[in-house]
Amino acid sequence: MMWVGAGPAWAGIPAEQDDCLGCHGGDATMSMDLPSGEKLGVYVDAAVFGKSVHGEILRCTDCHTEKTGYPHESKPFASKRDVQVAYYEQCKSCHFANYTKTLDGVHYAVMAKGNRKAALCVDCHGSHDIQRASEPRTRISQTCAKCHDGVFKVYASSVHGRDAEAGNQDVPVCTDCHKAHDILDPKNGALSMRTPEICGRCHTSEKMMSKYKLSTKVVDTYLKDFHGMSATLQRGTKADRKSFAAVCTDCHGVHDIQKSSDPTSHTMRANLVQTCQKCHPGATKNFPDAWLSHYEPTPQKATLVWSVQLFYKLIIPFMVGGLVLQIALHLWRVVVNR
Repeated sequence: MMWVGAGPAWAGIPAEQDDCLGCHGGDATMSMDLPSGEKLGVYVDAAVFGKSVHGEILRCTDCHTEKTGYPHESKPFASKRDVQVAYYEQCKSCHFANYTKTLDGVHYAVMAKGNRKAALCVDCHGSHDIQRASEPRTRISQTCAKCHDGVFKVYASSVHGRDAEAGNQDVPVCTDCHKAHDILDPKNGALSMRTPEICGRCHTSEKMMSKYKLSTKVVDTYLKDFHGMSATLQRGTKADRKSFAAVCTDCHGVHDIQKSSDPTSHTMRANLVQTCQKCHPGATKNFPDAWLSHYEPTPQKATLVWSVQLFYKLIIPFMVGGLVLQIALHLWRVVVNR
């Protein structure tokens, strides 16, 4: 029992663990040979477990419920993945809400189709070394990178990725856009259709955007322009992604978003034609001029558009009011002349 009272790191581990750690906490090379040829490590570092979020609250048998005696009953595990899949549902006894969310996620859908490489709880959270996912926040994206390394590299070089690595708590990591457990399949278009809402969570925050001198009118101005109005009308329809109106990621990029002043930004003036041509193949160099970016028309910015809007704001009430007045006078005359 070399770990008992050996240090504060695992001092809070329930005493019931002693029986398990008596065998599994001594030899770091302790493992089992599996039919797949893999070696399954069965050593548990008591110090690491003690520092984990479960260290002081769970007993080994809370997760390893079938381990009721010694020697342990043998299990027909052929590979490490068999072990991980077998223990997949153990988490739901305590984390049922998050477990049910995973049933709506793309990882579960892929697993249900027979792809056993799809991420399970243990792939993202670990097993005996589980820590809070947001400590530090950058760990979240680094965890996703274990399977999505190509996407992570692109993200890491974006304005969001660079700032996240620098310790900025405001910028999004993977789960802020994709969610943690009920992750949508990015290929079916549902996630794209939600991007104005997703981006708007941060980019409409006066408190957050004031730090970076960014406009909070980006969603409002988007919803008022042709793309935004089209997207609004298409919400709830079964329009496929190819025929859906442009959303934030179509112009700004997905994981490679840069500041609009960055030479590699999709919305940099010099790159705008190429960006528009993704949906409008015949777009000429003057094509982007029809777009007001995310500015609201003012006498100084887009004077002609502002003037036309002002004209209609004045003329429409005048004409409708005049029509109502004419009808009222006509009715009055009919009544008076009876």
